[in-house]
Amino acid sequence: MAARKVSLKKSAKSHSSARKKAKPKSLSAGHWFERLITLQKRLRAPDGCPWDRVQTHCTLRTYLIEESYEVLDALESGDDSKFAEEMGDLLLQIVFHSEIAAEQGRFTVADVIREVHEKMVRRHPHVFGEKRVKDATEVLKNWEHLKAQERESQRAKANNDAANPGAPPSLLDGVTLALPATLEGFQLTRKAARIGFDWNDVSGIFQKISEETAELQGALAAKDQTEIESELGDLLFAGVNLARFLAVDPEIALKKANAKFTRRFRKMEDLARGTGRKLADVPRPEMEALWDAAKRAEPHSASHFPAAKAKHAR
Repeated sequence: MAARKVSLKKSAKSHSSARKKAKPKSLSAGHWFERLITLQKRLRAPDGCPWDRVQTHCTLRTYLIEESYEVLDALESGDDSKFAEEMGDLLLQIVFHSEIAAEQGRFTVADVIREVHEKMVRRHPHVFGEKRVKDATEVLKNWEHLKAQERESQRAKANNDAANPGAPPSLLDGVTLALPATLEGFQLTRKAARIGFDWNDVSGIFQKISEETAELQGALAAKDQTEIESELGDLLFAGVNLARFLAVDPEIALKKANAKFTRRFRKMEDLARGTGRKLADVPRPEMEALWDAAKRAEPHSASHFPAAKAKHAR
């Protein structure tokens, strides 16, 4: 897929000027969306693209995740052209999955759009109904209440057999296990916080992190690998909770930290090469000095976009 995507992008760039001239800006979003649906149908047709034709929901999972991260990367770059392009790639994944489902007679992309449209109207009674709210916090409380009602309704339909009532409802319902662990922890603690199960201030979380650190050190001293794993998990969970309390998305924060480490490590390698050595041949104390030099070499610039208010995310 990566090679296919690159080749498509190279082709698109080579014809960029012609494409810009050929794009009638007067055409509506609906017109272009219909064209995209038709294009994907053509790619999946018997005489279409061999790669597209063999894809399934399962084989496309990786690309759905990759495209989501590429959208975030483009957002951070401040490049609107790249941002729009990557959102288009993400939209294509939705169309692709919908076309596969339509071929199997399960649902269509129109069903996808209708479902989210009806959901947004239903969950905004303060806009489309008579209900009134005083602020965004009340909107989120109502949103969670409406989601809980929807889940209960779905549960009732699925468990209409009295002999199989299913599990009782929980405020944590709706947090999918398919999420990365940091996002799962983020959503779990966010849902709990919305009914008041939260820290009074950030000092309590720092104290919890200190407690979990001490417990991990105890497990290390006991050389109990099972306990080490458990205590490390508790420490990481506390860190995720701290991120949520500070209105920081932990997944994005960690991705940025990963990028920072990569950038600085590559700079260390460059500095070592400048002395005629490989970084692996540099003594450890000198490695620390190279790391400090790499840090000093970085420009201190603000992000193009302010951090999202994660605690207000739906």
